[in-house]
Amino acid sequence: MSQREISSETKLPPQATGGTAKRTSRESGLPPEALEALRGQVRGALCLPGEPGYEAARTLWNAMIDRHPAAVVRAAGAADVIRAVSVASRHGIDLAVRGGGHNVAGNASCDGGLMIDLTPMKSVRVDPAARTARVEPGVTLGELDLETQAFGLATPTGINSTTGVAGLTLGGGFGWLSRRYGLTVDNLLSADVVTADGALIHASEQENPDLFWALRGGGGNFGVVTSFEFRLHPVGPEVLAGLVVHPLSRAREVLQGYREIVARAPDELACWGVLRKAPPLPFLAPEVHGTEILALAICWAGELEAGRQAVEPLRKLGTPIGEHLGPAPFVAWQTAFDALLTPGARNYWKSHDLRTLSDGAIDVLLDHAGKLPSPECELFLGQLGGAVNRVPATATAYPHRDVEFVVNAHGRWREPADDARCIAWARSLFDALAPHATGGVYVNFMPEDETARIQGAYGPNYGRLAQLKAKYDPENLFRLNQNIRPAS
Repeated sequence: MSQREISSETKLPPQATGGTAKRTSRESGLPPEALEALRGQVRGALCLPGEPGYEAARTLWNAMIDRHPAAVVRAAGAADVIRAVSVASRHGIDLAVRGGGHNVAGNASCDGGLMIDLTPMKSVRVDPAARTARVEPGVTLGELDLETQAFGLATPTGINSTTGVAGLTLGGGFGWLSRRYGLTVDNLLSADVVTADGALIHASEQENPDLFWALRGGGGNFGVVTSFEFRLHPVGPEVLAGLVVHPLSRAREVLQGYREIVARAPDELACWGVLRKAPPLPFLAPEVHGTEILALAICWAGELEAGRQAVEPLRKLGTPIGEHLGPAPFVAWQTAFDALLTPGARNYWKSHDLRTLSDGAIDVLLDHAGKLPSPECELFLGQLGGAVNRVPATATAYPHRDVEFVVNAHGRWREPADDARCIAWARSLFDALAPHATGGVYVNFMPEDETARIQGAYGPNYGRLAQLKAKYDPENLFRLNQNIRPAS
C-alpha cells in the first residue's frame, strides 16, 4: 500500500478553519504503518477516506455534523474494538465511537482521529424463559423490538425506532414503557466493556459494580460497551396507542386538563404532547395540514379493556380536530414518529426537566409553538414519573428521579441559511423556560455546545463519576461525548 493511498484529504468545518484544510493520517497521529497493521488485525474492516464503507460510517443522523475521521474501524466483534482502542490510546489520537449515530451532538465522529463503527455488531439473543436479551451495540431500537416482541416481551427504550440501543442506554433511556418499567438503565443487568487500557471487563451488580453504576447514565465516558444484557417484561404484542389532535388555539385548556389527568394516571399510561405544524396525516382534514397543532400521543401498555377506560378522560379533553387511537402492534407504535425524525435534516436541540407543568411553563410552550421557524421544528413534552421516580437518585449515574416532564425543543430544518433562525428559536425557548425548570437535563438531549451543563446533567452524582473516570480512563481517552473529566 502506498503512502498516497493511506493519506487523505479531510474537509474540516469552515467555522473551525476558515476554509478547507488538508490532513493526512500521519498528521492526525496515525502513522501509515499503524493503519496497515490494524487493517490486518481486525475481523471487520478498516476504511480510509474514499474506500467502501467510509462515507456511510462517517455520515451521522444530524446533517449539521460533517466530520472526517482519518480511519474507521467497522467492528465485527469485541476483539476489533480492543485493537482499535489500543491503537488510539497508543498514538494519543481522538477516538469516536458510533452506535446508532443518532445523537444530536454528533460525537460519534471526529476530524482526523479514529472512529469505531459498531453498526455491524447486530446480534440480539432473547432468552424467553429467563426474560432477558443479550444485545450488541450496533442494534437499533426497532431491531431489538422485532426480536423481543416475537415472544411478547420488551424492555423500555425510546420513541424512534432508528435510534441506537447503545447510546440511548448509556445516557439513561426513556420512552413509552418507562412509567411502567423504569428507564432503560433500570433494566440493564450487565455489560461487557472495553476500557481505555484495552481490557474487556464484565460489569454487573456482582462484578465491577462501580463501573456498572457509572454505565447506567454516564454516557460513553467509561469505555466501549460490546454487549448489553437487558431484563425483559411482558408487553403486547398489542398496545392501545395513537394520537388525539387539537388546534394550537385550544392548546392551553387542553394542557391544563392534561396536567390534571396524568397526575392521577396509572403507570401503564404514558401521554406525551407534541406541538408542531400538522403533518399530512390521513385522519386530519386537508385544511389542517401545515397548521399549528397540539397532538397528544398516547400509549397504554397493559390490558386493553382497562386501557380504553384509562384513556377516555384524555379523549374527552376539549374538542379534537382528529383522532387515531386504538389497538396497535407495539413494534408499529414504536415507529410512529420515525417520519418526523428521519436522517438528513439539520438539528439543534435544547431541553429542560420539569417537576410540574405550571401555567407559566405552558405559556412559554405555547408562545414558542406559535413561532416555529421551520415546518419541521417541534416541541416534545415527554411524561415521566411512575416507576422512573421510584428509584433513588444515587442508585444509578442517571440522577433525575423527581422529574415528571421533559421538554425538548427540536430545532430541525434543511438549509444552512436557516441555521441562525432555528437555533435562536430553540435557545429562546430554553431561556424562557428556565425559571420553571429544575436545572437538570437529560444528557442524550444536549447539543454539542452545552458543556457548561454537564455537572447539571449529573447533579449529586457528578463527583463520584469524576472519581470513577479517573479510575477507568485517567487520560480521558473517551472524551468525545458530554465529557466527565477525570478527578485530579
